[in-house]
Amino acid sequence: MEEVLILRWVHIIAMVYWLGGEWGVFQTSYNVINRSLTMEERRRHMETAYRIDVLARTGIILLLPLGLHMGNIYGIQPYGGSFLTFMWLFVAGWLALCWGAFLKRETDTGIMLTKLDEKIRWVLIPTIFVVGISSLMGHGPFEAGEGMRWYSLKFTLYGFTLCIGLGLRWIMRQWTARFRVLAQGPNPAVEAALEREFLYGRLMAYVYWITISGICFLGTVKPI
Repeated sequence: MEEVLILRWVHIIAMVYWLGGEWGVFQTSYNVINRSLTMEERRRHMETAYRIDVLARTGIILLLPLGLHMGNIYGIQPYGGSFLTFMWLFVAGWLALCWGAFLKRETDTGIMLTKLDEKIRWVLIPTIFVVGISSLMGHGPFEAGEGMRWYSLKFTLYGFTLCIGLGLRWIMRQWTARFRVLAQGPNPAVEAALEREFLYGRLMAYVYWITISGICFLGTVKPI
């Protein structure tokens, strides 16, 4: 069985969990901010959202080494060997951090791990943009000849989704802090903040889904 076929299979699964998981979190969050529900019920919905979201986070993280690995096999990106080994080890550590934050959610340790996860993205995002845009302009390192620019554009859009994901991760981290306050009693100001952040998250989610669909289109059709 060819290596690239296995990688493609895992890539598809990662995309499914990413897109489907974000939709699940989006729908569950309606009940997280629903003031007519009891705090216990709202916490149950928040717990459900976290359990769905961790699979979406896993999917988006795995897409980075999967895309780079397949790109090397296809001859589009030149970095293989030790670079790919390092990338897979790096992502394994990143996934451990992600799952550690999930397992320690609603604790100070969980918040600290989530912030560390966000810092990794602050480094990755500009790196991805520089590499992707430079390649699109024909300056490498990725091949961007006729019919091959789809990879660089897809890579750049992946960086853009990390930006949106960073905002959505921040909103979910805020849930933990705000529910600690609400556990002490009704607080209209905190409720209003939750609803405002949900509105921001909803707008970002629409852009998120459109961008993810575009990434899928580029990888499947390869139009440029």
